[in-house]
Amino acid sequence: MAHGVTVRASPKLETKAMTKPDAASRNDRLTQTLRLMGWTLVALLLITPAVAMRFTPEVQWTASDFIFAAVILIGAGGVAELAVRASGDWSYRLGAGLAVLAAVLLVWINGAVGIIGSEDHPANLLYLAVVAAAFIGGVASRFRPAGLSLAMACAAALQVLIGACAVLRGWGAGSENWPRPVIVLSILFALAWMGAAGPVRRAAQRGVRA
Repeated sequence: MAHGVTVRASPKLETKAMTKPDAASRNDRLTQTLRLMGWTLVALLLITPAVAMRFTPEVQWTASDFIFAAVILIGAGGVAELAVRASGDWSYRLGAGLAVLAAVLLVWINGAVGIIGSEDHPANLLYLAVVAAAFIGGVASRFRPAGLSLAMACAAALQVLIGACAVLRGWGAGSENWPRPVIVLSILFALAWMGAAGPVRRAAQRGVRA
């Protein structure tokens, strides 16, 4: 007569099997929380000026201002969603998030007050090429970490190049504190783009795939 034999997995294997789903579950919960916080922030940034206009005459947004802000913020949120879906690696997500933040601030500051002279100076349109370089480079590389980090590095180089041309050719000369705003903001944004490229490059070195 055959006797039934019960085979039990070792405690180490059981612990390992339980740890992976738990870690994945925590990662999903954190992702959902950050996603909710991000879209809540977008909504607050769009609602706040409308509320402020009711209490102070210093805030006067037109319909075009709200449309501009909505396009920038919702577009940034959409790109951030793509980054979250592209990879579960947090270094990749951090770098992509910093790049989105740099792009939003660059477009917002440029549209609000301008970097080269006033916001009406035509040379400020060149900064759209910085954002385009990062985005098109990311699309061309299919948002793979190695290609995306290179695109961010190119954006940093282009940021510095535009600032240097503005100073050397006197674009915006005569404006307040010229040329300090161009120099300072060129350095800060270049550092932001390189700061975004760093975590993505580390993800690429670990073999993370998007």
